[in-house]
Amino acid sequence: MDILDLFDRATAWSATKVAGAASQLDAPTPCDEWNVRRVIDHMLFVQQMFAAGPSGGIVAPPSGPPPELVGDDPAGEYEEARKNTIVAYSEPGVIDGMLNDGQRPAVVMLGIAFCDQLVHGWDLARATGQDTTMPGDLAAAAWAFLNGNIPDERRGPGNNFEAAVAVPDDASDQDKLVAYCGRKP
Repeated sequence: MDILDLFDRATAWSATKVAGAASQLDAPTPCDEWNVRRVIDHMLFVQQMFAAGPSGGIVAPPSGPPPELVGDDPAGEYEEARKNTIVAYSEPGVIDGMLNDGQRPAVVMLGIAFCDQLVHGWDLARATGQDTTMPGDLAAAAWAFLNGNIPDERRGPGNNFEAAVAVPDDASDQDKLVAYCGRKP
């Protein structure tokens, strides 16, 4: 699995959802207490944080609301942020190295960013009436990456995830992914 390729394709898919949501910044989303603008703020902030990781920045789960980053061109701002992250992880040796002062493999950290951006692209699509269908291989890869890896202490009010939503065993990988992340497919 080429995590850089997965990240690139997932963020390209999510970029279309940012563009489609740009005229509905005040619309509510599946993310409690966040409207479209705040979800895009989060997506931009997370990309800034991950892009800084290879040059010594600390990559950690964000707490509290994201800083207000959305300007006049959310789609352009998102495109720039995703490209900056791709460039940072494309540098020789970065993807095989460690981040956070040698505490976390860069490939794992970029995998987290891949999942985060893909799921939040779904949030934007759901919130603004766009097609929520993720590319099947991206949904499958994100589900495989996250399945069983979100501890209960990271769920609930004030945390990064809501409680997982039950879905049938034969649900699609996409439905399993978004349900595991606390959304109703």
